[in-house]
Amino acid sequence: MHRVLPLTREDGAVEAETNKAFRPVSVSIIMPVRNEAKHIDQCLGAILAQDYPPELMEIIIADGMSTDDTRTIIGQLAADHPAIRIVVLDNPLRIAPSALNLAIAQSTGDVILRVDGHTFIAPDYVSQCIAALQTSGADNVGGGTEPMCHGRFGEAISLATGTSFGVGHGRWRHASQERWVDTVYLGAWPRHVFEQIGLFDEEQVRNQDDEFNYRLREHGGSVLMSPRVKSSYYNRSTPLSLWRQYFQYGYWKVRVMQKHPGQMRVRQFIPPLFVATLLLTAVLAPFTSFGLWMLVLTASCYTAANLGASVWTGRKAGIAMLPLLMMAFAILHVSYGLGFLVGLVRFWNCWGQHGRIMRLMSSHDASASIECR
Repeated sequence: MHRVLPLTREDGAVEAETNKAFRPVSVSIIMPVRNEAKHIDQCLGAILAQDYPPELMEIIIADGMSTDDTRTIIGQLAADHPAIRIVVLDNPLRIAPSALNLAIAQSTGDVILRVDGHTFIAPDYVSQCIAALQTSGADNVGGGTEPMCHGRFGEAISLATGTSFGVGHGRWRHASQERWVDTVYLGAWPRHVFEQIGLFDEEQVRNQDDEFNYRLREHGGSVLMSPRVKSSYYNRSTPLSLWRQYFQYGYWKVRVMQKHPGQMRVRQFIPPLFVATLLLTAVLAPFTSFGLWMLVLTASCYTAANLGASVWTGRKAGIAMLPLLMMAFAILHVSYGLGFLVGLVRFWNCWGQHGRIMRLMSSHDASASIECR
C-alpha cells in the first residue's frame, strides 16, 4: 500500500475551497460504452476539447460489443486527434463494472477519471478534478450534473429525479458548495486508491459506484463533491427504460446492503415497504375488510403525496406536465421497490457473502446466476 487514506470527514462544507491552480499529472479517462452512436461523437468531442495538456491525457474505452456505429465513430475521432492516445478494448461481459476494470488495468495515468458515453463534460472538467484532488486531499472527486432530455416524458423524468420525493435526495446532481459526501456522479481517483482497496465489484451490475465509494470510505477515504466539476448527460426518456433502470437499482441494492449493511439509509427502505404493503393488502382485500381499507388507505395516501409533489415540481412547467410527473414518480418508486423485493428473494442466502459471479447479466436482463459462498 502506498499511503494511509485520510480519515473520512463528517459530511459538511469544505472549509478551504479549491481553485484551478494545480500541478499537471498524467490522466487516464476511462469510458464504459455500449451502443452509444447517438452520443459518442459529442461525448468524445468534449473530452478532446479539454483545456488540460493533451500530452498528459489518454482515453481508454471499454466497449460492450456495440452493434451500432459506436466503434466507427471512435476510430474516426482517434484518427483526427493523434495527439491523444485513444484505446478501444472489448468488454464481452457488456456491463459497466467489467468495463471499468478492463480500462483501469490498461491505464497508465496518475489519476483515473470516469466519463460515461452519454455524458458531456465541461471544457475544464479534467483540470478542475485535478485541482480539487490536489487541494482537498480527497480520494474521489465528482461534481454536479445537468440532465438533457428527449421528449416530454424525458423532461418529466429529469424533473422527478431532481427531487427528494423522487429519489430521496438530489445532491448528487446539484452542488452549490464543496462538500464531503457518500458518493458522487462518475468520479476521479488517484491511482493508489485502486491499488489499495481493489477494483469495482463485477457482481454489481448496478450500484457499483455506491459499493466502491462505501468501500473507499470504509478504508478511511474521502469523497468530495465540487460545484466546479460540471457535466451534463442524457437521462432516460421512456416509461419502460425508466422502469428497467430503477428496477435494477433496487434489485442490486440488495447485494450492496448484504455486503455493507452500514451504508443503508432509512429512505432506501421506503419504496420496498410501500410496494410490500400494496401487494399484501391487495391479497387480503378480497377476503377481509381490514385488507380492503388498508389497500385504499395506502393507495390514497400515496396518490395524494404524488399529486402534491407533482404539482410543486411542475409548477413552472405547466399543467400538461402534471400527469407525466405523476407517472414518473410512480415508476421510480414502484420499480425500485419491486426490484428490491425481488432481490431479497433472489439473494436470500447471500447475507454476509460477497458471492462469486457465474454469469453476468446484460444491461437489459434482470437475471443472473450467482453462487454465494
